[in-house]
Amino acid sequence: MWTETLRALPGTATLSSPAPEAALSRCAAALGHPLPSDLIALLRASDGIEGEYGDVLVWPAEHIGTENRHLRDDAELASLYMPFDPLLFFGDAGNGDLFALLSGIDRPDVFVWDHETDSRTWVAPSLATCLEWRLTGRIAL
Repeated sequence: MWTETLRALPGTATLSSPAPEAALSRCAAALGHPLPSDLIALLRASDGIEGEYGDVLVWPAEHIGTENRHLRDDAELASLYMPFDPLLFFGDAGNGDLFALLSGIDRPDVFVWDHETDSRTWVAPSLATCLEWRLTGRIAL
């Protein structure tokens, strides 16, 4: 499903090779919970997606694991922001804001975390729609 969805995305997006199963396992182990099924399927089709201007729409599996672990474990960040545990970050806007799914909840919605205000705002009903809307400029941060 994701291969066709990714090829049908508007604009220019650079796809990567599929994520190795070992990378997906290491990512889930780093997070301490399984990845959402939609994200796993996407990463099995392309281990990261880059936009036309080098913006990273979806991080590779290894980066998802390490970045989320860092955000959840950093004591300085914990003193500045609400907990990151409910969020599963998978990409960035290139300005410090991060895109996230909800971790541990079977809900496909995508949110953006604003690094300046610590707000968590709904931006799309699904990962596929989020990618489409980012590439068409409907989501602009």
